[in-house]
Amino acid sequence: MGDEKALVPIEQKSVEFYGDELMAARADDGHVYVSVAQMCGALGIDTQAQTRRIRRHLILADGFRGVANLATPGGRQTAYMLRVDAVPLWLSGIRTSAVSEDIRPKLERFQREAAKVLWEAFQEGRLTADPAFSDLLESDSPAAQAYKMARAMMELARNQLLLESRLDTQDTRLDDHERRLEEVEATLGDSARHVTPDQASQISQAVKTVAMKLSRKSGRNEYGGVYGELYRKFGITSYKQLPAAKFDEAISWLNEWRESIEGDVPF
Repeated sequence: MGDEKALVPIEQKSVEFYGDELMAARADDGHVYVSVAQMCGALGIDTQAQTRRIRRHLILADGFRGVANLATPGGRQTAYMLRVDAVPLWLSGIRTSAVSEDIRPKLERFQREAAKVLWEAFQEGRLTADPAFSDLLESDSPAAQAYKMARAMMELARNQLLLESRLDTQDTRLDDHERRLEEVEATLGDSARHVTPDQASQISQAVKTVAMKLSRKSGRNEYGGVYGELYRKFGITSYKQLPAAKFDEAISWLNEWRESIEGDVPF
């Protein structure tokens, strides 16, 4: 872990937990971390011993990172912090019998509530674990109303962001689906849009017949010229790309061209 680059805090807060101040930070990896030293100090347990225990534990060690301290000039000092979601696992390994009797109620509160309060500090702005705070919100004071309104607006904005994110994802998927469909159609052809192989063969045969008759009169190879006229008339680059709806018109046009040359029967 010592070789890992310290995480950069995006946001740092001091959270009051039953009279103890705990430094917490949201790092640039998106997770919330809390100072292990401060939690150990609040519980009256040895920081170095707990640090060694955390490092020996595979899951806890994964959430134990150095985080630059915004409270120091330039954030040069690094505090070792534990990811909030790993806090309950760490605290559950501390036996109540291992702490003094007067600390045991605090340890139990930490085990039950610390992770939730620390997480909420970065979600709803709650910076205290004082149980009386919930009672205060039940009052009808202007401050309580303003707080509840602010939380409602924050939740509304959060839901709007999530909705926009889902819509963007759905639009991207739809665009991708349409692009893939176009690629498949371009590769395999779309029988609903283009002539069938049998119809394409009829058009090719009709073009050859017209070209042969023209060649007999001009003494030149007229195949390219006839195909060129077909392509220009119907706005295509291949007779196989002729729209299915234009098949009868194309056959009639080639038939009239043939009849104009020798007055033969239709194709």
